[in-house]
Amino acid sequence: MELSQTQAQTYQQTPGYFRRLALADWLYGAGLLCAALFALTRFGAFMDGYEKAILVLAAPVFAALGWHWKPVRVLLPAVALLAFAAIALYGGDLAMADKKFFLKYMLSSQSAILWMSTLFMFSTVFYWVGLAGRNAFGSSVGSVLCWAAVLLGWTGMMVRWYESYLIGSDVGHIPVSNLYEVFILFSMITAMFYLYYEQHYATRQLGAFVLPVIAAAVGFLLWYTVTRSAADIQPLVPALQSWWMKIHVPANFIGYGTFALAAGVASAYLLKSHGVLADRLPPLEVLDDVMYKAISVGFAFFTVATILGALWAAEAWGGYWSWDPKETWALIVWLNYAAWLHMRLMSGLRGRVAAWWALVGLLVTTFAFLGVNMFLSGLHSYGKL
Repeated sequence: MELSQTQAQTYQQTPGYFRRLALADWLYGAGLLCAALFALTRFGAFMDGYEKAILVLAAPVFAALGWHWKPVRVLLPAVALLAFAAIALYGGDLAMADKKFFLKYMLSSQSAILWMSTLFMFSTVFYWVGLAGRNAFGSSVGSVLCWAAVLLGWTGMMVRWYESYLIGSDVGHIPVSNLYEVFILFSMITAMFYLYYEQHYATRQLGAFVLPVIAAAVGFLLWYTVTRSAADIQPLVPALQSWWMKIHVPANFIGYGTFALAAGVASAYLLKSHGVLADRLPPLEVLDDVMYKAISVGFAFFTVATILGALWAAEAWGGYWSWDPKETWALIVWLNYAAWLHMRLMSGLRGRVAAWWALVGLLVTTFAFLGVNMFLSGLHSYGKL
């Protein structure tokens, strides 16, 4: 079909990115916008102005993500469907969590997160079965289980958010306020970035190296839940009663998740470079590229999170920087990856040195994330173990 002169001019003036969008892409974006507006009208009374702005801006952000990465189009509606099913089952009564079958065994936040944990563990096993046995079926099962874990993890987080408001409107808050919640967030962010690279590079062999990091986080999560009753929803301490938390913490954990992903890929790089599993892993160039891109993304988000943290500190404690142990170790993490990227871009850092550096970086990041809470005290002591 030929275009009229006016249509042709309009087409030529349209940016190339939007020319590639099909009707399904626009319908997906429109659906997200409608969902955001519905949430705004349904739950807007519980939100402040900043939260409403974030909700509205989330629609174009996730639309762009779904246009770029098609599986998100299935994930988002599936999470929404399960979360709203749980909300309907609760009927405004938190006691239903122990009375309704699907809430008790599947859709309450604790049940969904327990399923998430189990699926991540099984996913790790199947990825290793696939790698060790050169079994494509095992790796594909691992991938499916990883996606299922992400689905139930996000569902659990959404339902937990709703449950916090059932406890009390003054208790309700976004579930990124304590170690239990951020370990879930860390696991899902790491998994989603891995799944993106798995599809982008058309290889599932790296799951055997990235999923163990997630499995370790899940193991800690389960221990922490059993020994400290960490799954209980508690009111926010005064320092956390700020809208800064809603953007600072997720940005921070995108950094942590991608740094962990880079370390898992770095371990695969080192094995292959020494001839171990060399015929079963992607080329070294691919491993190096994934490692570089993961650290680049993580560094960008961690930089934003650090700036946001400084602004939050100024509001909460009257100063942008106080050399609190958490702040100091965050700076160490930032400097470590800034140096890695500088050496990469200026000196062409590659090979085993870059891989070892990425692995050591994970140790530094782990101490900043967890060790500070365990061994040091300061303004962030509300997060101690």
